[in-house]
Amino acid sequence: MNLLITVAAFIFALGVLITIHELGHYFVARWCGVKVLRFSLGFGTPLVCMRRGVDMTEWVIAAFPLGGYVKMLDEREGEVSAQDLPRAFNRQSVGKRILIVVAGPLANFLLAIALYWIVFVSGVPGVRPVIGGVLHDSAVERAQLSTGDIILKVGQTPVATWEDARWHLLQAAVNRKPLSLEVQNLRDEIHWRNLDFSNMSAEALDGDFLRALGFGRLQPPLPPVIGRVVAGGSAERSGLLAGDRIIAVNGAALHRWDEFVALVAANPAQSLALTIRRDQQDVEITVTPDLISDKSGSIGRIGAAPRIDSAALQKYAVEVRYGYYESLVKALQRTWETSAFSLRMLGKMLTGEVSLKNLSGPITIADYAGQSAQVGWSSYMIFLALISISLGVLNLLPVPLLDGGHLMYYMFEIIKGSPLSEKTMAVGQQVGLAVMLVLMVFALYNDVTRLVNG
Repeated sequence: MNLLITVAAFIFALGVLITIHELGHYFVARWCGVKVLRFSLGFGTPLVCMRRGVDMTEWVIAAFPLGGYVKMLDEREGEVSAQDLPRAFNRQSVGKRILIVVAGPLANFLLAIALYWIVFVSGVPGVRPVIGGVLHDSAVERAQLSTGDIILKVGQTPVATWEDARWHLLQAAVNRKPLSLEVQNLRDEIHWRNLDFSNMSAEALDGDFLRALGFGRLQPPLPPVIGRVVAGGSAERSGLLAGDRIIAVNGAALHRWDEFVALVAANPAQSLALTIRRDQQDVEITVTPDLISDKSGSIGRIGAAPRIDSAALQKYAVEVRYGYYESLVKALQRTWETSAFSLRMLGKMLTGEVSLKNLSGPITIADYAGQSAQVGWSSYMIFLALISISLGVLNLLPVPLLDGGHLMYYMFEIIKGSPLSEKTMAVGQQVGLAVMLVLMVFALYNDVTRLVNG
């Protein structure tokens, strides 16, 4: 079922983002008087083809879905009748050609703004930015932040959720610049704390950078009661059932679920004697945690989830809602910040300040699509906005084959006073193809590595 949701969410995301991008090119081309021969979603063999409109434009859905194109009338690609010459793309002024090319990425940015606006107006569910724990000898500990502190501001920006706080902390982490946090402690006292990012490594940014800073995971106090048993796990094999309360492990009393998780994780492939309270009776059960290997080493896991008390979690939940105008301002701001951040990340990848492992391909994007769709519609819309911005930024890079490559050609044409030669542009296309292939290989390699490492 999860696989079906992931595939459906990925296909829908691709369809929406590519369609919006190509419609940007299409409508501006029509507005500039250019004849459009084909509008294609995907590349390769056409699966569906229809002719519509005054110009009998071909509307195509093709076999390979990772992209699309708008084919316009152009003398460089075939003969053009005398009456259609004024409508050929290559006959348009440089200004019009620039508008047509920019329209695709611009449509993606406008889509992101619209999606963010809808989410901000409708309400953004999230978790209050409460510090769940402070890791020893970390930047967070040195900043004198404490468990239970609520983050009110990151720099001078108020934050209402961990998502907001994480976004601003990430930007500071990438720039390796110190940052002040305004926090409210458990005694309702408000303090400013200075967080130092100078020791943040490129590898830490590739993983859980909040934990690398020293922020412990927020773990609301949960009783040690099993809410769900995973099929095939050691919990099921040992006879544990949903509703069982774990009152002792190896004779030691247990009071919280996180204590049980820590004991299981620390004892892979080692037998644990559990005292279980079931139907007002104490039962002795022995369970042997399965050995699970990850990047940090080997840990134990039994395949059981806690019973969640929604009332206990309610104090950590928050929904942030904004007015129509304020939502528009925030949507514009978030789109701009995300675009600028994407460019900075790309630049830092080139200089080695940020790991190339942060480059993601279609497998990772599909995974995120499925995860966000299962969380809720607002998470999925935020995912669409992020990918739409990434698509817009990527297409504006000065790489031949991309929209930014064509813009680069037109800038040279303005400076030179005439179009670049076909030979020069052909060489540029080959270079652009090589660059795109290298990026795809890196992205797919990262995807496969993430799958192998879980």
